[in-house]
Amino acid sequence: MTSVDEVAPDTPSFLGSRHQARRARVTRAGFQWLLVTAVAVALAVVLRSVAFQAYSIPSASMFPTLQVGDRILVQKLFFNWHDLRDGEIVVFARPAADTMCVVPGENVLVKRVVGLPGQRIYSSGNGVFVNGRELSGPYVVPPLGPSIATKGDPFTVPAGDVYVLGDNRANSCDSRYWGPIKGSSIIGKVDLVWWRDGRPEFHWL
Repeated sequence: MTSVDEVAPDTPSFLGSRHQARRARVTRAGFQWLLVTAVAVALAVVLRSVAFQAYSIPSASMFPTLQVGDRILVQKLFFNWHDLRDGEIVVFARPAADTMCVVPGENVLVKRVVGLPGQRIYSSGNGVFVNGRELSGPYVVPPLGPSIATKGDPFTVPAGDVYVLGDNRANSCDSRYWGPIKGSSIIGKVDLVWWRDGRPEFHWL
């Protein structure tokens, strides 16, 4: 039978050492969380500046594909404009030739690629043709608006350039007004709509 004298008393010094050990563990855990948070923030900044970037849609020029208030995710890291295909949606720096539709604060535009270098574009009535094929699709909203004749009809897209149109042709300022854009001015390709009507809603493009 163990006597009382053989049991270590729970002295204040013993309690103090346990408290200090607990405080050290809490401090260490807090530091680890701060470190993880700092790394996460740093990665988010890097991803935003290099890999992906989010934008909001301020106008109806790409309706119905993109609606006012939509938020989109743009791929930048693995993007190369030379790999673009007809029909893909891109964001790009506002061209210097855009003197007709300037909106203060809107320095980045979003449109659909309809013509690549060397392709021949012309209009007939309200239709737009690329290499003899009329552009069509559920994303084109009639009426189609002005033809491309203001920039030459027919028109061959120069090397290094891309011809872009808004889906909402009657309400879009695009290459019909200011000509093709430089491929080097394209920031990235729109991959995803992740916010619509004030809530998360995912649409791959």
